Amino acid sequence: MSDFWRGKRVIVTGGAGFLGSHVVELLQERGCEDVIVPLIEEYDLTQLADIRRLYGAGPSDMVLHLAAVVGGIGANREKPGTFFYKNMMMGVQLMEQARLHGIPKFLAVATICAYPKHTPVPFREEDLWCGYPEETNAPYGLAKKMLIVQAQAYRDEFGYNAVVLLPVNLFGPRDNFNLHSSHVIPALIRKCFEAKDRGVRTLEIWGTGRPSREFLYVEDAARGLLLAAERYDSPEPVNLGTGREIRISDLVDLIVKGTGFEGELRYDPSRPDGQPRRCLDTARARERFGFTAAVSLEDGLQRTIEWYDSVRHARPDGGVG
Repeated sequence: MSDFWRGKRVIVTGGAGFLGSHVVELLQERGCEDVIVPLIEEYDLTQLADIRRLYGAGPSDMVLHLAAVVGGIGANREKPGTFFYKNMMMGVQLMEQARLHGIPKFLAVATICAYPKHTPVPFREEDLWCGYPEETNAPYGLAKKMLIVQAQAYRDEFGYNAVVLLPVNLFGPRDNFNLHSSHVIPALIRKCFEAKDRGVRTLEIWGTGRPSREFLYVEDAARGLLLAAERYDSPEPVNLGTGREIRISDLVDLIVKGTGFEGELRYDPSRPDGQPRRCLDTARARERFGFTAAVSLEDGLQRTIEWYDSVRHARPDGGVG
């Protein structure tokens, strides 16, 4: 562990959220004693005045932009305009004001949803512009994709050190387990436990189960993000993942086994599947800043299931995290 973070002042947008909370903890473990987390109650990061107030509070060494308005397929279909506008406004203004305030480096977390719907597998960063994103999450994906354009344009014109990462689907403790807005792993874990609690013998699964996904454990993602912040200073976006593809039906089987649900699985093909396949080429992250995922999907699922089971009664709606 290097002394890179000692004595630095770092702003982490989204630092109170799922990925952000793990990043903040890791920063503190590595000696960063001045971590600024702008809470939504104090700062609306879609508003220019609030961003200026945040940056004007004191000189900073780096911005880690993790904040996002995000959700699963249902949430993306319900609020495409909201997802586009809020994510676009946050990213554009946060990077511009960081440049104007003289903050030396800006690292932005974009999304795997930026890739075209029919990207060849494994997804390579060079294929980002070969088509339109999958329709159900295109507004969100395109808003985040503009971070790549902005970072490269600012590097070309202003010499500004902005870099962009493209993490695959994340999971782990403290995830969002609210069924209205959660992603597939936390939603399935919660559904399994609630079905067991109520004695329900049938579990409904959205879609056909045929699409594939790739998943990265949140602690690995936090470590990869800080490695990039320390070591990567180039214009090309970088995938962050494991390189392991799994069908949704196989993922469901792992979660059912891990939670102990013993009932019938019923797939609903009238529900959208989303993007047909997702799996990343992770060579660039390994070569440019030495990142390789350490936690397997099976181990990460078990840790997540155990964590959720230990805290799920803390809130009446079960939407912990």
